[in-house]
Amino acid sequence: GAIADLHFAPTAVNKENLLKENVDGQNIFVTGNTVIDALSSTVSPGYIFADSFLKSYNFSEKRVILVTAHRRENIGQPLINICTALRRLCDDIPDVSIIYPVHLNPVVRETAERILGGHDRIHLIDPLNVQDMHNLMNKSTLIMTDSGGLQEEAPSLGKPVLVLRKETERPEAVIAGTVKLAGTDSETVYKEARRLLEDNDEYQRMAKAINPYGDGKASKRIAEALAYYFNLTDKKPEDFSPIT
Repeated sequence: GAIADLHFAPTAVNKENLLKENVDGQNIFVTGNTVIDALSSTVSPGYIFADSFLKSYNFSEKRVILVTAHRRENIGQPLINICTALRRLCDDIPDVSIIYPVHLNPVVRETAERILGGHDRIHLIDPLNVQDMHNLMNKSTLIMTDSGGLQEEAPSLGKPVLVLRKETERPEAVIAGTVKLAGTDSETVYKEARRLLEDNDEYQRMAKAINPYGDGKASKRIAEALAYYFNLTDKKPEDFSPIT
């Protein structure tokens, strides 16, 4: 059974999953994800990066692809395939650069440095704090990642996401069109990224899709739900629903 009395579900799909586990629907509130709220506090036009490389980097010279790839399931041949596709992208498209905050896992670092090192438009940097990461997302053209959180955050910044996995725990994003599964096949990763870099209609379709994970008001809904639950108000907050 559930330990919690109150459940704040980011999406309607999450609520349905709770209902299937026999959680009382009266105690489930669809709020959106608070991580989307955080972007309004962390992202700013005049942001000064803490990372020394990013602090001096000229973002106006090239289109930036932000890459994160470190999941255990991708270590080995999948990561080799991903890195091979990334280097090929930079070789073939001269106005593109890649910034890849590389995980501290030595196997990940060895693969990234062996395949991507030495290219003047591929920048392998250390992992970033959350503010640097959010602002780097905001300055990037395209996000390529096997991370879960970025799939939720990047669409609120109008950035298409290619997921470097065969599956995702964020099916709402795939349905909404904010992310696309690219897998780990080198040719597919290359083609999907190149398509978004060269097909403006496809790029804009993904960039303008509504984020299914929140509208920046999750914290407000949670506060309202708490007030309702403790009888401080008789107004039940409306569930979050992406505008389509």
